Amino acid sequence: MAEATRSLDIPAPPAAVWGALADYGSISAWAPDVDHSCLMSEQASGAGAVRRVQVGRIVLVERVTQWEDPERLAYRIEGLPAAISSVTNTWHLEPSRDGTLVSVTTAVNVGPRPPQQLASRAIAARLAKVSDGMLAGLRGHVRAREGSTS
Repeated sequence: MAEATRSLDIPAPPAAVWGALADYGSISAWAPDVDHSCLMSEQASGAGAVRRVQVGRIVLVERVTQWEDPERLAYRIEGLPAAISSVTNTWHLEPSRDGTLVSVTTAVNVGPRPPQQLASRAIAARLAKVSDGMLAGLRGHVRAREGSTS
């Protein structure tokens, strides 16, 4: 397994950032690569909530595995090529001097053999770039929402 973590300080209180993440079916409102998203479960929040995400022609299903309001959200990503055993994203929020430090850790498991571990690291590095875009999109979305309520 390989992990890649990206972080960004968002100038907004943790509750505002959590509000955007906790609107689980609406990731397409702020993640630049997501064309469409919607809930697939009656449960809209908490462990067990499920959303469908459309990224170009790829359809992913994301199942919440951890929901610790207002500081941690983790989900398993399904629908990637069969060679990839598992991918999870874990979001962590903590108060910072300027607002909220938001981190997203992507864990990729392709398998235990050395070539598979190398592939895991390469995929994690690629997904870390996607995380950079998601963090920037989340920052812009939260700032726009905060500006509209001030």
